[in-house]
Amino acid sequence: MSKRETLEIRSSSDIVQVRQQVRTWAVAMGFGLLDQTKIVTAASELARNTVDYGKGGTVTLETIQSGKRQGLRLIFEDNGPGIPDIELAMTDGYTSDRGLGLGLGGSKRLMHEFEIASKVGKGTKIAIVRWR
Repeated sequence: MSKRETLEIRSSSDIVQVRQQVRTWAVAMGFGLLDQTKIVTAASELARNTVDYGKGGTVTLETIQSGKRQGLRLIFEDNGPGIPDIELAMTDGYTSDRGLGLGLGGSKRLMHEFEIASKVGKGTKIAIVRWR
């Protein structure tokens, strides 16, 4: 049985709530501590980007199934300015502002699946999955 929940991300306190909810879901799904940490870290980075660069948005948490595998999918969406050069934004060390430049690429490495779509002036959508 799949489960789905959408959370608003508008402020730092919302980022804390996203982290807590993602951890709660990962624990309930039976992910080990290392996987929980990877999922929460990726979620935290992407939630921070949603606030800082996307001017706020949402994250949708979903349980998914593929054969006998169970996974946790997180979909981050905003209606912000978009990312003009996704390839450049994914490069380690790249930062458009004050960050460490590890957000998108680091989040991708922490998860099993990573998809990004962005249109300048329209916003960004990032979907990440961790399988158990």
